Amino acid sequence: MHKIAVTILAAVAAMVALSQSAHAHPHVWVTMKSEIVYDASGTATGVRHAWTFDDMFSAFATQGLESKEKGVFTREELAPLAEVNVTSLKEYDYFTQASVGGKKAEMGDASDYWLKYKDSTLTLHFTLAFTAPAKAHALDMEVYDPTYFVDFALAEKDPVSLLGAPAGCKVTIGKPQEMSAAMARRLAEIPADQQIPSNSWGAQFANKIAVKCP
Repeated sequence: MHKIAVTILAAVAAMVALSQSAHAHPHVWVTMKSEIVYDASGTATGVRHAWTFDDMFSAFATQGLESKEKGVFTREELAPLAEVNVTSLKEYDYFTQASVGGKKAEMGDASDYWLKYKDSTLTLHFTLAFTAPAKAHALDMEVYDPTYFVDFALAEKDPVSLLGAPAGCKVTIGKPQEMSAAMARRLAEIPADQQIPSNSWGAQFANKIAVKCP
C-alpha cells in the first residue's frame, strides 16, 4: 500500500479496504482552492490552501472518531486528525512546488491548520510560508502528487485568489490535461497496491498557478 494511504488522513484500516477494492490510480481525490498571501510591502509571503477530500475518503477518515453529535464533527474534535495531516504531508513537501522570480521558493512547515467537516466531506486548511519572502514580478506554483496516488483538481469557482497583492497583479491558472483512454488503460494495469514511480505520471496532471505583477 502506498505510504500516503496510511498517513495523509490516518485512515489506515480504511485505505487497506480501499486498495483491495480499487482497480486504478488515483485513489484519493482532492478539490483545491489556494490564496496567495502578500504583506503590506507587496511581498509574496506564502500560500493558504483549502483541500476538500472526496466523500468516500472523508467517510473512511472520520470512521470511529468520537463526536458529541453523530455525523457532525467540530474543529476541536478534528484537531488531532488535522495535526496528523500536516505532519504527514511534510514528507511530501505538501505536494506544493513554488518559484519566485524564477528561483525555487523554499517553504517552512505548515501553520494555521485545521479541518472542517461539511456536507459529508473534510476540508483541510493550512498555510505554507516562504522561508525567504521576496518581491518579484513573477510567482509560479504547482500542486500535484508525483506518484498520482492523489488526484488534485482546482475548484470550478474561484480556485485561486490574491490577498493583499499590489495593484495590477494578475493570476492565471493552468488545469491538468484531460486523461485519455490510453492513459486510463495504462493506469488500470498498475495493481492498486503498487506505487507509480515518482514523476512518471503526476507531473502531467499538475495544477499550475502563475502570478504576474507590474
